[in-house]
Order: sequence, then C-alpha cells, then structure tokens
Amino acid sequence: MPPRHALLALAVVGVWGSNFVVMKWALQSFPPLWLATLRFALSALPLLVLPRPPVSWRVLGGYGLLIGVGMFGLLFVALQTGISPGLASLVVQSQVFFTLLMLWALKGQGLKRLQGWALACAALGVVWIAAQQDAAATPLGLLLTLMAALSWAVANVVGQAAGRVNMLAFMVWSSAAAAPALALVALTVEGAAAFSEAVTAASPAAWAAVGWQAVGNTLFGYGAWGWLLARHNASAVVPWALLVPVVGMACSWLLLGEPLPAWKWAGAGAVMVGLLLNTWALRR
Repeated sequence: MPPRHALLALAVVGVWGSNFVVMKWALQSFPPLWLATLRFALSALPLLVLPRPPVSWRVLGGYGLLIGVGMFGLLFVALQTGISPGLASLVVQSQVFFTLLMLWALKGQGLKRLQGWALACAALGVVWIAAQQDAAATPLGLLLTLMAALSWAVANVVGQAAGRVNMLAFMVWSSAAAAPALALVALTVEGAAAFSEAVTAASPAAWAAVGWQAVGNTLFGYGAWGWLLARHNASAVVPWALLVPVVGMACSWLLLGEPLPAWKWAGAGAVMVGLLLNTWALRR
C-alpha cells in the first residue's frame, strides 16, 4: 500500500475510533434506532447533486441495509444497553476476522501462514476481553456488537463488488437505501412519540453529534474505506481497522472517564500484536 493510501487508512482509523465517544453523546438525546435513521437520512442528502454510481441496485441496497440496519442499528442498541464505547470499539473489530475468512471461503483471497497466526493472536485478545464480565459489558451487549461486526464484514464483501466507482456517491446512494428501512424498524420498535420527543428536546451539541455521524463517519470514513478496498487486497486494508480500538479506548478514557484496567490493556495488546504480525507478513 503506498504511503498516501496508508495515511488515508490512518485518517479513517482516527475518525472511527473517536466516533464511539460521539455515538455515546448522541445516544444521550436520541433513541438508538432513530439516531441511526437520522444519521443515514442526512448521509443521503447529497444524492440530490451526485449521480447514481454505475452499480446495481442490489449492491447499493444490500450494502446500505447491512451497514445501516445490520451494523449501526445493532451497535447503537448495544451501546445504549450493554457495552461501553471503548470496549465496543474493540469487539466490533472482529469484523476483520469475519471479512478475511469470508473472502478466503468465497473468493479464494488467500492468507499467508503468518497472517493466520496474526489473526489468531488478535482473536485471542477479543475473546479475552469478552470473557471479562463486568459493568463494561453484558452478554446481550457483546452479542449485539458481534452481530454488528458480522454485518460490517458482509458489507465489506458486498462493497468489493462495486469495484472502482465514486465511493462518495456509493455511500450516499446506499444511505438512501438504509434510511427508509431504519425508519420502519425504529417506528415499529421505538415508536413515533420517542422520535418527536427527542427531536424537540435535542440540543445543538446533540445535532452536531448526529451531523458528525453522517459527514465524518459515514461519508468520509466508509467512502474512503471502500475506495481502499477497491484498490487493494482486503488483507492489506482490513487489518488497519484493528487500530480503531486503540483510538476508541483512549478517547473513551480521556473524554468519558472509562476505566482501563489491566485486562483491557492485555486484550488490546494482543490485538495490536496481531496487527503488527499481519503488517510484517504483507511486507514479506
């Protein structure tokens, strides 16, 4: 991966890692499913000026549903009910393992032996953290976060089918597919009254958090991520996401006061060793 592309991957990591704190702030004002609906509705607004990319409706719709309903719908519910932002930023990166294994099974994108050890080491770190039952996570919160990670992984595979297209337009049009589905789910589960009350009472800071979800995290983050996946083998791109927990846990500690006991450091350390081994394998 050229240095410019590596810097872009690091920028995405910074946005995604810090965004777990922003999500927690937004969830103080909005119900989780309505928050996801607002996020993707705002992300879809540029379709008024951006033409639809030359991608089938099946790919656009599938990606939008997987990222919108599958990943963020579940992740927002998990953050509100059963897992801390720092811990969620780590557990959701199990999408790395899901993605690489699916691409290996479906498309034959092979893994070097050292990469296998790298993924095993990182997976051990995630399992170790998941095994520590305390106030930072409940079994339901962990399950929802893992399901969100699986949805993200499937979306990575679907997104590769788009090829080299305008990824900003791709994210905008796929967000247009996600927003109505999320609104229907939110209306059924949380009700219209919850939405009306939240919109009426939300502060400017809460709306700024929603806007950052749309512009920074969705349009820039996933647009840049998809752009990189279209130009590099997934094994060269996806492991960069293993840095997200480091940023996420640090931001959660600094801004929310989330404790960082030794068991969290041990799990995060195993994940980081996995990333370093994977990078070494690619350079070899």
